[in-house]
This record gives sequence, structure tokens and C-alpha cells, in this order.
Amino acid sequence: MPRTNSRNRSFRESFKMAREKQWGKKRGRPSTTLHRSFRRSYREDYNRDIEMPGLFSHAIKSFKLIIENWKLFLPLILLMTISSIILVGLMNEDVYVQFQKSIDETSKDINMENIGTFTKSGLLLVSAIATGGLTQGKTEVQQVFTVLIFLIIWLVTIYILRHRLSGQIIKLRDGLYNALAPLLSTLVVALVIFVETIPIMIVVIAYSAAVRTDFLSTPFYALIFFIFAALLTILSVYLVSSSLVALVSVSAPGLYPMIAIKTASDLLAGRRIKFIIRVIYLAIIMIIFWVVIMLPLIALDLWLKSVFDWLAGIPFVSLELLLMTCFTAVYATTYLYLYYRRLLDYEE
Repeated sequence: MPRTNSRNRSFRESFKMAREKQWGKKRGRPSTTLHRSFRRSYREDYNRDIEMPGLFSHAIKSFKLIIENWKLFLPLILLMTISSIILVGLMNEDVYVQFQKSIDETSKDINMENIGTFTKSGLLLVSAIATGGLTQGKTEVQQVFTVLIFLIIWLVTIYILRHRLSGQIIKLRDGLYNALAPLLSTLVVALVIFVETIPIMIVVIAYSAAVRTDFLSTPFYALIFFIFAALLTILSVYLVSSSLVALVSVSAPGLYPMIAIKTASDLLAGRRIKFIIRVIYLAIIMIIFWVVIMLPLIALDLWLKSVFDWLAGIPFVSLELLLMTCFTAVYATTYLYLYYRRLLDYEE
């Protein structure tokens, strides 16, 4: 009986190998041996070149795609903004006023009373982002609603892009009604990403403890901490990079979370560093967006409220920050989805 089972197993394995080989020939692409951890591999096994548009071209193409489908994306951004105002609320205007007072007091302390409108606008923007002004003072329920709203933006944007790139004509309501089917799967992948960022959280906690105890004042201990922090950060970035692609692939109907994570890891094998560079470039592009768009708006808000006193208390900047956040979510999703589609469509 055991001999029969072993024969059946060997037959299934040989049949599977023959089937994969035959399908590889039919697809016209050579089979690729992916690198596995703790197993010997050679450079030709995991050196997988891929033809991709340049960084700037990729960023511009993502922006053009949003502009071409503005009739879908603009209502989505407005709808999510209104939903966020109702369910979560805007940044408290008192927080924004407190930022202004703090900047004014600091400028007086360093004898720089006239720091300039744009400088003050930049400091206000950095303060609002760095201190979490959009989520400051929010309850746990409001923070959960914030996460759900951004997951909805993520899924609906991918649904729109998938159908528009295939030449189909859809409406926004199609995306709102049909795109949320893989919401639970997306939440599972998001939970996996949260677990994979634990090493970075450990680094932050350890750094805070080291600063309070003067642990880093000794050069040798500082070097040990730097090596420790670098290794944990590299580990977290390595894991999260493939999970970001899995967050895109799991939006496909009927795809389970763990299968999406494994598939994304296989797609990025030998291409992980290039993908990380794309993500860093995406962060730079988003910073430029925020600086170019938000600084003039904050400067205009400061000037108008200094001229017209009755405008004080109206949360113009809070609304602009929320709109810009929703647009950034749509742009980042488009950017990552185009890269994912390129990985799928590329024939090795």
C-alpha cells in the first residue's frame, strides 16, 4: 500500500512538471526558477530584467490617466471628502490656529518677526502633517472610519482603472457597488502589512528609550544601535514591498489574501529593489504635489483672514487638506496599479 501511494505521488509530480513545461512552451515564455530563502540559487535564476517606463514617465502617465477619467475620479474624490466630513470630521480649526500662534511665538523668540507668508505657510503645512492634524483628537471609531474610507478609495480606483484600461465604459456607481467585494481580503492583506511594519515600530520605540537614557551618547553603543535599526528596517521594507503589490492584486475577484501575497512575492522576485525605488519616487512626487498646491492655498488663507476678520474660524485649510489627501490616495493607487499591470503584462 505505501508503495502504491509513492507511485501515485511520483506520477502526479511528473505529470505536473510535464504540464508546466508544455504550458510554458505554449505561452512562448521560458520557465523562471525563482530564488527561495535558505536555498542555493544562481544569478541567472533570479536576475529578471523588465522593461519599464522611466520614473518621470510613469509619474506623468499616472497623472494623465486621472485627468483623462476626471468625470469618474473627481466625483469619487468629492464623495469621499463629504463622507469623511460626515463620519470623521475636519481638522479642528483651533488646532490650526494653535499652529499659527506657536509659529508666531517661535519667530519672536528667535528675533524673526517677519518670516514671510510662504515660510509661515510651509511651517503650517509641515506642522499639520507631522503632528497628524487630520486625525488629531479623533476617537477610535472615527479612525476606523478613516481607514475604511481610504480602503474604499483604493478599491474603487483600481476597479475604475481595470475597466477603463480594458476599454470598457463604466460609471462611478458601478465601482461603488461592485468594487467592495474584496474588502475583507484587502483588510487581511492590510493586517499583514501592519504586522510586517512591527520591526520599524520596534526601532522607533528603542530609539525613544535610547534617547531618554543617553544610550546613544557612547559611540560604540550608537554603532550597535545603528546596525540593529538598519537590519530591522531593511527586513520590514523587504516584507512590505511585496505586500504593497499584493494589496493591488487582492482586488481581483475571487483571489484569496495569502495567494495574493505569494503571487506578489513571485512577481517581485529579482525586481524588489527597482520597485522600492519606484515607491520612493512616488513619495517624492507626492511631496512636490503638496508643496506646489497647498503652499499657495495656505498663503491665500492667511492673507484673506488678515484682511477680512469675518473669515476667521472658517476651516478653508482643513477642507483643502482633506481634498488633497483624497487626491493623493487616488494618485498613489493609480501609480502602483500601473506598475502592477506592467508586471502582469510583461513576458519574460
